[in-house]
Amino acid sequence: MKNTRRFRDYLNEQLKDPTVRKSYEEEGVFVELAIQIARLRAQKGLSQGELARRLRTSQQTISRLENPRNGSLSLRTLIKLARVLGKELKVQLV
Repeated sequence: MKNTRRFRDYLNEQLKDPTVRKSYEEEGVFVELAIQIARLRAQKGLSQGELARRLRTSQQTISRLENPRNGSLSLRTLIKLARVLGKELKVQLV
């Protein structure tokens, strides 16, 4: 708990720098999306391989989609993914 508090304090201090904050927020989008993809796939009871077959792609591609460090998700892939998972994709600039 003490280490967590120290990390949060450190992070909050670092986020005062606008450049750090911008990078942190941009990465957060990819992390959240990767987690959401993995959760939706699991909720549907699909393995990465099965989802890959439905998308007509490879299991490795699904693994990359679910990797929070992957910063190259295409809109076309996300549209197909949403369709296969029975979801609607909404993209907003706010």
